[in-house]
Amino acid sequence: MNKIITILFSYIQLQQRIIVYLIGSLIGKHITRKIYDEPINKPYRKLQVDKLPIIETLEKLDFKQLLIDYETTKGKPLKPVKPHKNSNARVPNTLTCPKCGAPHNYLYDNTGGRGQFKCKICGCLFNFKNYYSKAAILKCPYCSRLLTKKKERKDFHIFKCINDHCSLYLHNLATMSKSDKECFKVAPHEFKVRYIHRQFNFDFKPLSKTGPVVPNVDLSRIYAPTHTLSLILTYHVNFGLSSRNTASIMQDVHGVKISHQTVLNYAEAVATIIKPFIDNYPYDLSNSFCGDETYIKVNGKWQYVFFFFDAVKKIILANRISPNRDTLSAIKAMDDVLSRLKEIPDDLSFVVDGNPIYVLAQHYFAQHGFHFDVNQVIGLTNEDPVSKEYRPFKQIIERLNRTYKRSYRTTFGFKSPDGSIAFTTLFTAYFNFLRPHSSLEKSVPVALPELGNLPNMPARWATLLKMAEDYLVDLQQTE
Repeated sequence: MNKIITILFSYIQLQQRIIVYLIGSLIGKHITRKIYDEPINKPYRKLQVDKLPIIETLEKLDFKQLLIDYETTKGKPLKPVKPHKNSNARVPNTLTCPKCGAPHNYLYDNTGGRGQFKCKICGCLFNFKNYYSKAAILKCPYCSRLLTKKKERKDFHIFKCINDHCSLYLHNLATMSKSDKECFKVAPHEFKVRYIHRQFNFDFKPLSKTGPVVPNVDLSRIYAPTHTLSLILTYHVNFGLSSRNTASIMQDVHGVKISHQTVLNYAEAVATIIKPFIDNYPYDLSNSFCGDETYIKVNGKWQYVFFFFDAVKKIILANRISPNRDTLSAIKAMDDVLSRLKEIPDDLSFVVDGNPIYVLAQHYFAQHGFHFDVNQVIGLTNEDPVSKEYRPFKQIIERLNRTYKRSYRTTFGFKSPDGSIAFTTLFTAYFNFLRPHSSLEKSVPVALPELGNLPNMPARWATLLKMAEDYLVDLQQTE
């Protein structure tokens, strides 16, 4: 009997999902709001990141200087290669020696067209995939053997030490339990026993100092008084009202007739003006930061907001929006934090969840000479010492996410990336400069003297917007 009830209940749930989907397709997204529209929540696979490999920079020679040295020593110039008349092997005209840069007429086809070449000047043997074409040789730090490229991922290539006598490999095998050894014989791919290095392949320079983008928006062309604009921002951002409710309250309470699209247009224009100001403000920061990603809907698809937050000063430092929850997005969000520091302290640490992209981001920055700690809080219970120690920091960033999602919930998602960026920018400006924080004794995280004695929130928005406009004017004058 219980089995029949369970089957019937499953059918009812399936029918309900189909009905909700059909209603949403026929009527619109407001009817089907968030009932079954949740992203898939899967546990992260544990990631182990090894220390950096031994990097050997290869010797580069100059073929012109080698030709001069040859003529000085031998008393005659070195002649180019003269191919055999009956040979079909030819060296491509565009090919040069990867070690000394000699042109193609000094290169032998060493294997009769099978892909290996030899330089007559420096004696270098190479092919199109030879390691001399790389900037450096990667070696295992445990056995000094050359690493072998095994896989190519979206953001990085995976190199592995395949030496069976590597000390790390032997140690990992020796420390396995009896049950692990039995599982290893059946499924060795489920165990990480060899040294692995990930070489990132995207073009991104950490802490690259670039000037802020000066937007081409003139708020004087908005046909609304500053006080009206500030009222709209107060209702829409501070109180989290939807654009339709904001337009309604402006008409019902203040007698100002505007459409909900006008509210969105005003918000996007203000966000464009205020973004350079909040992104480049000289914040007074601590050395403890926490980060996390939360999800939003943009044009009907899931995207992610990467927040990084000063856990002590309660200041939002990064609010990257990305369609992917990947390593590059984590790197850019961390870079937003690092670029705001006057200097990187020795005890800098980030507290994040168990997502492996943050450990890969830490490894990427270490490859570029920037070192910091990443403390991962795993799961909902304190099953390890790190999670127990840093759980309060993770709870801080989770409260920030909930605050953001309360405001976001009224939007029912965004129709374009510009709308999501504008909303998140205004939320960041409100959180950093206008919103009193309980843990700061009802003070705002960033106290601006210009806003201290103003009587109400619309006046503070108007002053903050004026400061952002003045900042842009100064930027335009210095260009």
